Amino acid sequence: MLSIKVLGPGCANCRKLEEVAREAVASLGVDAEISKVTDMQQIIAYDVLKTPGLVINEKLVSSGRIPTPQTVAEWIRAAS
Repeated sequence: MLSIKVLGPGCANCRKLEEVAREAVASLGVDAEISKVTDMQQIIAYDVLKTPGLVINEKLVSSGRIPTPQTVAEWIRAAS
């Protein structure tokens, strides 16, 4: 099972990134656990300089932007 984490304080962009990640997971039909990380110490531990951040299987793949569902799907495929 894939581990996907959305890093951020819970802002609108963080919620949008979570929606994009869920859309990408659904389009691929993969088994993934999507969680939100709002604790700033944990976010900083991933070397995120700007939120929202996206982590797939403990690897930071995006920060400071909202990628397209297609881009997130490519990252998920690469991590599988």
